[in-house]
Amino acid sequence: MSENKDHHVAQSDASDASDTAVKFVYDFTEGNRDLKDLLGGKGANLAEMTNLGLPVPPGFTITTEACKTYLASGEEPVELRDEVSAHLDALERKMGKKLGQANDPLLVSVRSGAKFSMPGMMDTVLNIGLSDKSVTGLAKQSGDDRFAWDSYRRLIQMFGKTVMDVDGELFEDALEAAKAAKKVTIDTDLEAADLKKLVTKFKKIVKTEAGRDFPQDPREQMDLAIRSVFESWNTDRAKLYRRQERIPGDLGTAVNICSMVFGNLGPDSGTGVAFTRDPASGHQGVYGDYLTNAQGEDVVAGIRNTVALADLEQIDKKSYDELMKIMETLETHYKDLCDIEFTIERGQLWMLQTRVGKRTAGAAFRIATQLVDQGLIDEAEALQRVNGAQLAQLMFPRFDETAKVEQLGRGIAASPGAAVGKAVFDSYTAIKWSRSGEKVILIRRETNPDDLDGMIACEGILTSRGGKTSHAAVVARGMGKTCVCGAEDLEVDTKRRRMTVGGTVVEEGDVVSIDGSTGKVYLGEVPVVPSPVVEYFEGRMHAGADDADELVGAVHRIMAYADRVRRLRVRANADNAEDALRARRFGAQGIGLCRTEHMFLGERREMVERLILADADEEREEALKELLPLQKRDFVELFEAMDGLPVTVRLLDPPLHEFLPDITELSVRVALAESRKDSNENDLRLLQAVHRLHEQNPMLGLRGVRLGLVIPGLFTMQVRAIAEAAAERKNAKGDPRAEIMIPLVGTVQELEIVREEAEQVIAEVEATTGVALKLALGTMIELPRAALTADQIAEAAEFFSFGTNDLTQTVWGFSRDDVEASFFTAYLEKGIFGVSPFETIDRDGVGKLVKDAVAAGRATRPDLKLGVCGEHGGDPESVHFFHEVGLDYVSCSPFRIPVARLEAGRAASESAGSDHR
Repeated sequence: MSENKDHHVAQSDASDASDTAVKFVYDFTEGNRDLKDLLGGKGANLAEMTNLGLPVPPGFTITTEACKTYLASGEEPVELRDEVSAHLDALERKMGKKLGQANDPLLVSVRSGAKFSMPGMMDTVLNIGLSDKSVTGLAKQSGDDRFAWDSYRRLIQMFGKTVMDVDGELFEDALEAAKAAKKVTIDTDLEAADLKKLVTKFKKIVKTEAGRDFPQDPREQMDLAIRSVFESWNTDRAKLYRRQERIPGDLGTAVNICSMVFGNLGPDSGTGVAFTRDPASGHQGVYGDYLTNAQGEDVVAGIRNTVALADLEQIDKKSYDELMKIMETLETHYKDLCDIEFTIERGQLWMLQTRVGKRTAGAAFRIATQLVDQGLIDEAEALQRVNGAQLAQLMFPRFDETAKVEQLGRGIAASPGAAVGKAVFDSYTAIKWSRSGEKVILIRRETNPDDLDGMIACEGILTSRGGKTSHAAVVARGMGKTCVCGAEDLEVDTKRRRMTVGGTVVEEGDVVSIDGSTGKVYLGEVPVVPSPVVEYFEGRMHAGADDADELVGAVHRIMAYADRVRRLRVRANADNAEDALRARRFGAQGIGLCRTEHMFLGERREMVERLILADADEEREEALKELLPLQKRDFVELFEAMDGLPVTVRLLDPPLHEFLPDITELSVRVALAESRKDSNENDLRLLQAVHRLHEQNPMLGLRGVRLGLVIPGLFTMQVRAIAEAAAERKNAKGDPRAEIMIPLVGTVQELEIVREEAEQVIAEVEATTGVALKLALGTMIELPRAALTADQIAEAAEFFSFGTNDLTQTVWGFSRDDVEASFFTAYLEKGIFGVSPFETIDRDGVGKLVKDAVAAGRATRPDLKLGVCGEHGGDPESVHFFHEVGLDYVSCSPFRIPVARLEAGRAASESAGSDHR
């Protein structure tokens, strides 16, 4: 059943309102996991667990639609208060107590929950309903004064920070002062009297900072907390996280009101986070963290170091056994790794959340193949469980295990990778130094959502507290950042900006290395070696028994399936035989772009300079004569490396200034010579020529086909070199499949002239060598006019290759070399861009031109071959677009070929599933 249909049914079943009425509140018994758009991930999954009969505290969810209405108008929907009241009344009847009543209060949590997981980015408030009156009732009802006052101080602290905008450090400082006065180090050692004094101190902080008393009315507390959650959708950290994870900004968050269960009721209570498999490695087993006498926020915040989930078996075997059964139920039901939050209240297990868990790249591949082997999913679904970004992460280098190292300590391997950088101790410094080109490691006691900017800027994250379920670990895994958590031997002093390990002091700016696969922390820079996945793609590693080989085996299986189902072929952008051979090892099915201007660098640059600046035909012809054999040799090597596969050679396409002397340097040289009365006729003549050819905007000047038309013999020399090289390879029993591509065409007339000259040269080579040649002639579509007149251009072209780098520049009016450094950061921060249009194709603008050009070109020439050779060809999201519009191949740099292969398979599998549905 579709999500919209479920939504309609739920509304019809749950309300007697008219068919057009909007329902803003759902009881946990009314929803299901398919309603994530409406109930958010947390609410939908709480409803799903309720439906499965699992122990979920009763509660209800306010929809994302209510949030969107509030954010648009600044006010809640008029119906919302009455709906919340009705559901609160029902909850109070079910629980047998009223919200905040003095003698036996019902307490609730108010928690955010968007469609996509955004760990720690939005607001949560626990213990809503406590007041000066009800705290004594809670103490009496529970028989535990300490528990009651601990819960009250937590409410004031969380409410003050998130709802009343009080600086959280003020509460932290007061808590630390209370522990210091008591001469204890952890908050559980504070007694009821200490906590009662702390509550008084916290209320004074609220009064001073917020200008009003902490609210004593429980309904006011709940209503303000709901608004705070709505508003937290648009906090800076939430917006930054959404940009980082490419989550749409218009989804809004749901709000979950859940009756409180308490993990801070003593040693027989606690709270924890569990994974049905290891999110770092993917291995099956018992993974997670547990903290006795604590509430949920304590675990993810890393305030106290947890124990391993396996230890719960000794602490509370009954709850442990029940949790293991529930974990098995959830993984079988969701058919995936599940991330679970739970609380034990005096021996009673309660489920507070489940979601499909974030995992590292390696874990994603391992888990996908494990689930296939267990019969829970098929290969097509396994392919959808991984992505190109994860594969790219697996291709990063790792530390050399044979290197001499100085180990500082060891923590929990939270998110894999080999990260090296200068130690920094706050997010501001991480951002500042990284923008100056420094690689940094962010070191904290524990991270919190306010550290997100720094976490994005750094190479890796190191904390002395927390475990695999801490904020640092969860966010790092989601971003693919290397992370080591809970390195207890490290004493982190953020105020003095240093870290102490035994007798070693690491000051800010000292280089450290962290291994997110082992948890080891090293002083200095540790050398890296290639990833085993790269070694596999290069044919130097095969699937076996050890951990690296197991990962390679999982990658191999998924890549093999992707290759079987994909329609798009994948070629490489390569300009020499070495790159071509590497691309072929990585699975390239040809070369989609050989940039011949790269063949004229170094010693040959002077020849091209002479050619461009030549005054006389004889000088020009002499330069072409020298270049011909060099070009031919280049192509022979390239065709040999890619024997049997297509090689698309783009004729010379440099901005003119790249092959001319620097005008400033040359002017200074001439001026100095004149001041010394030296005569340098050659430099003077050269300066005059450069002035004549100087362009204000070389990217839109004399380049591409224009250069070939203005400089007689340039393109024909290159075509002759290609043709002669192909003939030589054929005579050597090779199978060259050359394609000649004319760049920067804006009108069919340009292409027709060059094509006629090229065909004449090819015919001459065939006559001279006696070898029949079949050389396809096509063009790049990289100008808006070319895309708009694709039907005309197709009359003279056998293939199109979309040059999306230049097409993006010319459609947007951006100079890529300039704008990314000047204003793209501001555009990304302001949400004008979700991602740079040079990174992922702009579907609405550039993409529309591509789509229209595909249709127009094939209308003229049905067998027109279509590809793309801009770097978008290796971008995962863009590959899906190119599949959708019907291109035949994508071409990208050699190291991105596996990513493109995987995403081409995912695109084909996804569209096949869509068609089937």
